[in-house]
Amino acid sequence: MAVLIAALILAALALAVLYAVWALAFRSTARWRRKYSAMPEGEQYYVNRDFMLSLIDEMRGLEYEDVEIKSFDGLTLHGRWYQLREGAPVQIEMHGYRGEAVRDFCGGNRLSRSMGMNTLVVDQRAHGESGGKCISFGVKERFDCQSWAQYAYLRCGPETPIYLAGVSMGAATVLMAADLQLPHTVRGIIADCPYTSPEAIIRKVVSQYLRLPAGPLMPLVRLSARLFGGFSLSGASAEKSVAETDIPILLIHGEDDRFVPCDMSRELAAKCASPHELVTFPGAGHGLSYIVDPARYERAVRQFVGERGE
Repeated sequence: MAVLIAALILAALALAVLYAVWALAFRSTARWRRKYSAMPEGEQYYVNRDFMLSLIDEMRGLEYEDVEIKSFDGLTLHGRWYQLREGAPVQIEMHGYRGEAVRDFCGGNRLSRSMGMNTLVVDQRAHGESGGKCISFGVKERFDCQSWAQYAYLRCGPETPIYLAGVSMGAATVLMAADLQLPHTVRGIIADCPYTSPEAIIRKVVSQYLRLPAGPLMPLVRLSARLFGGFSLSGASAEKSVAETDIPILLIHGEDDRFVPCDMSRELAAKCASPHELVTFPGAGHGLSYIVDPARYERAVRQFVGERGE
């Protein structure tokens, strides 16, 4: 009996450890929802705070339509439809990990509007007003991206160009969707500071920020994702998807990105099978390329979209 009790206690402790790992890496709670003005820590964001807040306030003042779809696994997903004019190209915008749609796309949305695009600004699953509690680093989110592209296609018709855009995890998400069955009207993908794969970015964060050995911890991370999130951490990767797509891709990355290394975009460019371009921004931190140099950022995006044909 004592052996059985000891075994049950050990099993309970192991399960508790796995749940704690899942909660730390993958769970989303109310704490992460609706934080328009919450800037990430660090001087890179502090020095740009006023400009970013002005862009956020500008975007929050715009009129939009709340839209919803059902995900492949039954979640209600929420987005904001910003309409400029009938028949305009559409850009679908996907924010980053534990981010917020308006904050993360305050600059990118201004740019797309200035280019005459209607925009669909998505709350990723487990964020904002979308359902779900588990963030899967793009493994499940790529299918949500596919569903939003189908929504835009059905709403706007077979003549309307669609562009997929993302920042950070959103950038990895749109790249992971690149090899899925997307509407033929998807003309291009704009990926700002993407990572190569879920496992690669988690390894990097564990070793750099938590200062722990990633190797011994990764089996726990993988198992926790399986047990409590229902997905495999190796179930998708941006590297694999860009090697198997014919959709043109624009990769953008800050050279002083201290969260997702700029080298990850270089690796993606090296693997990309479709027409692609990599534009890097000296001195720009994570997700700050537009903020640091709006004019150059705008030129790169306008050229990319112009070459695809609006």
